[in-house]
Amino acid sequence: MTTMFRYPVFPVLPGLDQADIPEGLSRARSIMAEPDYMDGDGDDLIKPKKLLNPVKSSRNHQDLHRELLMNQKRGLAPQNKPELQKVMEKRKRDQVIKAQKEEQEAHKKRSDLEVELMKRRETLEQLELEQNKNEEEQENTPEFVKMKSNLRRTKQEVDGQERAT
Repeated sequence: MTTMFRYPVFPVLPGLDQADIPEGLSRARSIMAEPDYMDGDGDDLIKPKKLLNPVKSSRNHQDLHRELLMNQKRGLAPQNKPELQKVMEKRKRDQVIKAQKEEQEAHKKRSDLEVELMKRRETLEQLELEQNKNEEEQENTPEFVKMKSNLRRTKQEVDGQERAT
């Protein structure tokens, strides 16, 4: 007896020996009952036919199958992503969209105090930029130009004092 995984492949039936089995038939085939329609004398019986699948016989299914085959031949096969991966990508997109909406709403719903503080911050930043530009220009200018501007400034201060008195 042949065994596989510690279980017998063909069960041992009482009263059936290897000598009782014809040579052409295997042991499993001798145990199984043969269907009635296999006999040659039942020609008047209707033999069973395989049922047609209504989905496969539909025109839409055939067109879709033809299109998929053509795309596969061209190398344009659709991406076969697992369902879990598709769901995770959709959730990630939804979270990004939700975060963008919340950010936009946060910008829209600023109070008057926040708006005023934003304006002041912008003006201070502009002033700092202008001061930095002036300092850079003064560092890059030659020494004689600096001296000339100092002389001009002192002259204006002296003229201003003379007028005041």
